[in-house]
Amino acid sequence: MNKNVIIYTSNTCGYCHTAKEYFQEKGIDYEERNVSEDAAARKELMKKGFMGVPVIMIGEESIVGFDQDKIESLLK
Repeated sequence: MNKNVIIYTSNTCGYCHTAKEYFQEKGIDYEERNVSEDAAARKELMKKGFMGVPVIMIGEESIVGFDQDKIESLLK
């Protein structure tokens, strides 16, 4: 389980908090990029074609929202 996990979040996003709690409970390291506080992260996310958060990147795969089943299948 050595995949790179990046979560794009914002300060007001409930699902972002849920996703971060999920990864913490599972002991999965992730990098958070907060689009509320980081203009570069916001531009990066928009460049990828996303307008909302959370967007969870696992390796090259992206998940919009908190889709626990998809997250678990990509982490296997």
